[in-house]
Amino acid sequence: MNADQLVAHCERLYADTGLRSVHRWKKAHPGRPAIGHLPVYAPREVVHACGGLPVGIAGAGDHVDIVKGDACFQSYICHLPRSTVELGLTGELDVLDGMLFPSTCDVIRNLSGIWNLLFPQKLVRFIDLPQNLSLSLGGQFYQHDLEQLAADLQRVGAVAPTAAALNASLAAFNSNRRALKALYDLRAEAPWLVTADECFLVTRAGFAVDVDEHTQLVRDFMLAARERPARREDRIRVLIIGAFCEQPPIGLLRTIERSGCYVVDDDLNLGMRWLEGDVPMTSEPMQALAQSYCTHSVWASTRYEGDQPRGPKLVERVRQRQADGVVFAAPSFCDPALLDQPPLQKALAEAQVPYIAFKYAENTGQFQGIREQAGTFSDSLKLWGAA
Repeated sequence: MNADQLVAHCERLYADTGLRSVHRWKKAHPGRPAIGHLPVYAPREVVHACGGLPVGIAGAGDHVDIVKGDACFQSYICHLPRSTVELGLTGELDVLDGMLFPSTCDVIRNLSGIWNLLFPQKLVRFIDLPQNLSLSLGGQFYQHDLEQLAADLQRVGAVAPTAAALNASLAAFNSNRRALKALYDLRAEAPWLVTADECFLVTRAGFAVDVDEHTQLVRDFMLAARERPARREDRIRVLIIGAFCEQPPIGLLRTIERSGCYVVDDDLNLGMRWLEGDVPMTSEPMQALAQSYCTHSVWASTRYEGDQPRGPKLVERVRQRQADGVVFAAPSFCDPALLDQPPLQKALAEAQVPYIAFKYAENTGQFQGIREQAGTFSDSLKLWGAA
């Protein structure tokens, strides 16, 4: 398949709220569980090592009208939990044998409780990720939690993971992250070959298929993208920051680029690229995974940074990607993203990096205002070098 055909395949996976690809996987692997997980990060390696399929669930986007989900939540929170509940109550997620809810914010914590009430027959697990990242405390705590997760998965048909199975899963996800890093590097190097929505869709495909299949898909897409006859255009280079949990609609990403921007980095689908570098193969693979979380996680608003502010790291990313500016795109009512914005914007201002900011919801349908704002930002930087 050429690059456009591969992207079309990924978009079908993205739009398939009924998870037909997961149904196919379960038919091919009878008795093995499919386990959903919410953003931002989940220990997918453990599910895989236990013989299961980790399935990313990031709401319904703009594909489903929300009716039942609105009854479970107040109006002044993000849209993601309401559409996730809607998918559950309408049977779209019945193929899943369980759900993992990583500690992201109070909303996701509350969603795990609501899910437990709505689906008591399913495995429901809150993943309490460590905040103290010292190996002697946070590392040991997280290792114990991962071991308990493996035991819980066995209640829904998973197998007890051996050290060899865990190491094989670590190797598979190491390869997947390397492929995604290469995809992001290619986009930064030649963003006219890989658009923002294409990078999003190819990465997001990993939510719905086995990790090895996804790794091959990413590699195939990069090979095909390099063969494109695309031509470089006069656009500014920007980072998108704040979209790590509730994901923006595809139309919003296309709008930003059509307004005169090349998106050369982002925090979309961040959990797919959470660990920087490989998890080592050892005789204690669960410990290696826990320690890698503590020492090699990406910087993110959902992760406690202690006395290391995130602002300088964002400025460093701007410099590494040779970006002209930053687009803060955060979901409405997203506490982690919106509380981080003031210090991040202060760091950018001190480094003389231009930025703009707006909010969205996963079902946003009107983009004209955003297009005008992003277009003005692009024109200002091209004409005068400042917004």
